[in-house]
Amino acid sequence: MLKTLLANVGSYKKDTLLTPLFVSGEVVMDVIMPLIMAAMIDQGISKGDAGAIMKYGALLFVCGLFALFCGTMGARKAAVASAGFARNLRHNIFQRIQGFSFANIDRFSTSGLITRMTTDVTNVQNAFQMIIRMLVRSPLILIFSLTMVGFINARLILIYLAVIPFLAIGLAVVIHFAHPLFIRVFHTYDRLNNVVQENLQGIRVVKSFVREKHQEKQFGEVSETVYRDFTLAQRIVAFNMPLLQSAIYICMLLLSWVGAKLIVVDGSLTTGELVSMFNYTMQILMSLMMISMAFVQILIARTSADRIVEVFNEESKITNQKNPVMTVPDGSIQFKDVCFSYADDMNKLVLENINLDIKSGQVVGIIGGTGSSKSTLVQLIPRLYDVTHGSILVGGRDVREYDLETLRDQVSMVLQNNVLFSGTIKENLRWGNENATDEEIIAAAKIAQADPFVQEFPDKYDTMIAQGGTNVSGGQKQRLTIARALLKKPKILILDDSTNAVDTRTDQEIRAGLKEAIPGTTTLIISQRVTSIQDSDLIIVLDDGKIDGLGTHEELLENNQIYQEVYESQEKGFGEHVE
Repeated sequence: MLKTLLANVGSYKKDTLLTPLFVSGEVVMDVIMPLIMAAMIDQGISKGDAGAIMKYGALLFVCGLFALFCGTMGARKAAVASAGFARNLRHNIFQRIQGFSFANIDRFSTSGLITRMTTDVTNVQNAFQMIIRMLVRSPLILIFSLTMVGFINARLILIYLAVIPFLAIGLAVVIHFAHPLFIRVFHTYDRLNNVVQENLQGIRVVKSFVREKHQEKQFGEVSETVYRDFTLAQRIVAFNMPLLQSAIYICMLLLSWVGAKLIVVDGSLTTGELVSMFNYTMQILMSLMMISMAFVQILIARTSADRIVEVFNEESKITNQKNPVMTVPDGSIQFKDVCFSYADDMNKLVLENINLDIKSGQVVGIIGGTGSSKSTLVQLIPRLYDVTHGSILVGGRDVREYDLETLRDQVSMVLQNNVLFSGTIKENLRWGNENATDEEIIAAAKIAQADPFVQEFPDKYDTMIAQGGTNVSGGQKQRLTIARALLKKPKILILDDSTNAVDTRTDQEIRAGLKEAIPGTTTLIISQRVTSIQDSDLIIVLDDGKIDGLGTHEELLENNQIYQEVYESQEKGFGEHVE
């Protein structure tokens, strides 16, 4: 885990290494200054020697300035290093997610990934800063101060050695009971983010069904769970403070009692040395407090680190082979005994024994009931998922032989739940081709029947689209996403039920425009409407992940029961509507 995380330090290694260096300089000064103060008391104040007081006072001033410089630089370098580390973590996690296949993304919830990139990274950042600063400073202070105490009077070191095991046991108990609670808290954070995300994305549905109180109750329950678990964890962690304060008071009392006896009885300790001992006591116990606080932060960050590393360790099975094919010759598609399972289990297949031979330039319609795996079938073509068994050929080559970017550039897909992004209409359409001219954008929009409504906007193609495309209708969004796909000028175009929100006439105009504008492109149209696919060169009828029928509209009307039933029900419904 540490190796994976530290690989993200990157260009901030210099700041990371300089932080302990400056911290060490600050520690040396902090340890030397009590000795100088002791000498000033014993040789200056006690003897009334003004020269000695000035000399040691000046030395204290210089040491204090140097300690301030080192402390300031150490804090600055630690802040830069930790912030840079967090920046690299977020960037690399995001980049990692971009390389995930659909199967990888299915393993993580959207809210879970968001929590990892925000709350979890912040926790790791805070722990990293404490490690390179506090966990360098505090142990050094502890070791050097104990050494100085032993140098002044070896017998007094026994006081600290008796207290340290007591503190160590207390800290171990805190970690043992608090860590499981922090794990539970961060899993609940995922649920909390999920509730918020769903509410904001579906706010129109929430309001239309008057479900605000239900959503408030759901949010309140999850929020209350976070509150209870986090409060309990913090109560356990708070046990550190009285434990440390007790140790400080015990040390101070014992030191005062034993030190006074050593001064009065045998004179083996001077007044200045006793004062320095009090300083060292505070340094030792404050260092223990800082170590304790650092361990608490590391305890919190440990859970976050595990969740972050889980993303880095997730390997995408959909990757390029060595020396991938960089050109897709045509849009022909072949399915050879294809089986697919989301669980990668041949006993849990959602597609079974699919065999197809689609010629380049053909228009293919796909129809079937809900859950018949129509979308799954077409998602295998651009390798959004990989087949569990069998093979898919595009342009005569197995899709696994192609460079992923090359393949997906030539297989343009309008998903069932496609989205628009924040930005102008023009910027959204250029997702299909970032170098597309204004003329190409308008031409694609005209084919997709999007140009008429775009021209009605005051800013036309410079109209801003709200996040998720909430300021355009479902039909308008579908037409814009079709135009976006057309700008790729693909060899294969897949429309996954992407005209279900437009009227029949517009649907017909879109299909006519596609036939005229991209005659050489293989087009796959998934639809629940027979009218949308009846003119196709080939129609595939799917039922429960298997091909139930294959042929033209006329052929299927003669020999396929499912197609007949769908056609008759839609014709009957249309007739009743007309009457």
